[in-house]
Amino acid sequence: MITKLQNPIAAAALGLVLSVGIGAALAWRAAAPLLQQLAVVARPKPVAPNKEKGWDFWTIEVENLSTDLKEERARLRKQADLQEQRAARLAAEEKELAKVRADIEVLRKSIGDKVVEITADESKNLRTLAQTYTNLSPRAAVAIIRELDDVTATKILSLMKPDVVGPIFEEMSRTMAPDGPLARRAAILSEKLRLMKANKPASSN
Repeated sequence: MITKLQNPIAAAALGLVLSVGIGAALAWRAAAPLLQQLAVVARPKPVAPNKEKGWDFWTIEVENLSTDLKEERARLRKQADLQEQRAARLAAEEKELAKVRADIEVLRKSIGDKVVEITADESKNLRTLAQTYTNLSPRAAVAIIRELDDVTATKILSLMKPDVVGPIFEEMSRTMAPDGPLARRAAILSEKLRLMKANKPASSN
């Protein structure tokens, strides 16, 4: 062994090996901390739960902002629902109001068909006609009245005295028409006269 070490080549080779080994050991010792740091850096980081929300960070301020936005969205949705309900209620009320107006119009027309009123501009002419019919015989008056509409006949008869209208109605009950006796026509005119007389005090106020 000693003889081999005395060989210059062997000694140089041994020195080279020792030098490389010692250098490698020193290099490893120096590189070990760096390798550990690299391993820590290269280790995959756990995904934070809050990143699922699209944020790289999540603080109490962001949490409060998110809560406020959710509350505002809920408030707006509730307000929209209330407006839809109010619109539906208004539509139903308008429909009901239109129905009431239609019913009132039908009632007004029905009353107007039954109640006869004499306007101021026709009063003079009607009084003249009433006086003319008064001077006629009941038969002649009936012959003319049967050609008049119910409203006009009622207005003229209302301006005549009862003792003149009575014989006219009596004549109508005996007079025949194509559709039968005029008794039914006399009854209709009598009813309109009744309603007209009942309406006179209200119209005079």
